Amino acid sequence: MPTTKYDAKYGGFWNRFVACLIDLVLIGVIIFIVVDVVYHVLGGSDIVAGGTIENVLSFLFLILDWLYFAIMESSAKQGTLGKMAVGLVVTDKRGKRLTFGRATGRYFAKWISGKILIIGYIMAAFTEKKQALHDIIAGTMVYQRGHG
Repeated sequence: MPTTKYDAKYGGFWNRFVACLIDLVLIGVIIFIVVDVVYHVLGGSDIVAGGTIENVLSFLFLILDWLYFAIMESSAKQGTLGKMAVGLVVTDKRGKRLTFGRATGRYFAKWISGKILIIGYIMAAFTEKKQALHDIIAGTMVYQRGHG
């Protein structure tokens, strides 16, 4: 086990679930505002008829969602606003802050966790170190802040 100030307690499934809900609401509001602005800037209903707006908005959603998670989890805070609210931090296996690249890998590995009937997420409730599939793929850990 790595020596880190966080190794006393892994971030449990329910804390991670609550953090995820908080993040979904926050990023949802942010993306809704940005998408609404982009929709009106691009001409609204005229573009919808051609199907272009859906592609632009989907791409915008992906970019904003990815940047939110990757930037926040690789920041000095080591977690998204939802994770901070419930006292969680994301680290590499040695307890060090994630690089932007590793945080990006973790973000896209979440797609795999979700695509297999969310079993990849549920794994966090049953694995020894409370790792979800995307944590195992990306080589990351989630710890409860303030322990150790």
